[in-house]
Amino acid sequence: MSSYPEDLRDLVEGYLAELRYSDRPETVGLEEAMRYSLLAGGKRVRPVLCLATARALGMDPETVLPTAAAIELIHTYSLIHDDLPAMDDDDLRRGRPTSHVAHGEDVAILAGDALFAEAIRLVAERQTGDPARVLSAICEIAGATGVDGMVGGQYVDVVGGGTDADSLRLLHSLKTGRLIFASVCSALVLSGLSLAEQDPYRRFATELGLLFQIVDDILDVTGSDEELGKPSGSDERHGKVTYVSLFGLERARELAVGSHRAALEALGETGGDPSALSQISDFIFTRQS
Repeated sequence: MSSYPEDLRDLVEGYLAELRYSDRPETVGLEEAMRYSLLAGGKRVRPVLCLATARALGMDPETVLPTAAAIELIHTYSLIHDDLPAMDDDDLRRGRPTSHVAHGEDVAILAGDALFAEAIRLVAERQTGDPARVLSAICEIAGATGVDGMVGGQYVDVVGGGTDADSLRLLHSLKTGRLIFASVCSALVLSGLSLAEQDPYRRFATELGLLFQIVDDILDVTGSDEELGKPSGSDERHGKVTYVSLFGLERARELAVGSHRAALEALGETGGDPSALSQISDFIFTRQS
């Protein structure tokens, strides 16, 4: 198993654990449902990517914690909604009952809605820095979430898109890749780095999103429920086209090798210290869950 920037993950975990959303007794149950899914663990790849990008640029990672945490709130919202009966209809997430199983479908929907809204509020209220840059970070995150991002990708998936190599890549570049891309790019815009200097980081983020999905498809076939913390073979049960079903397992592994190599090559063109980003890339490539 590859090394991982655990110090950055610890920063994220501590920050998320301290977040509260309301002091109204009437909505205690909603906040409990939000925190149930948000604090369920995991490697926190997306917020850690944001912090690692800041570190690569010579910034103190703690200065971008509100933005990084907001990205994890949005990712958690997407998992809650993905697991719903109307979507993937999964009962297990990160080794325990999914939100709608634990809290009911109605509360799960509301918990996801609330996490997205609170994410935007978190950046707007707590992210320090030049206001124009903070606004740009919000735009990066919202764009990665909406019709041109995660939700749009989920729609393409729901209506049966992704039937060949090009459409499959488009689907996952929206559904999975865009939020990973925004995790890197939100830190870039907060730093004020020029567009030319941002280019290798953006190419890295694009390849990393593709790598993440290819590996995810491979693990859905090769992993166990215990390793994944969710039901394996879900894609096949739902009749979804994946990199494995389209190309075969061995070719999918070759594609993962190519994306991993391209991501590291892009990092090699940056002017900072991308060691933590390299560790995340290696971790995604070798992960087993």
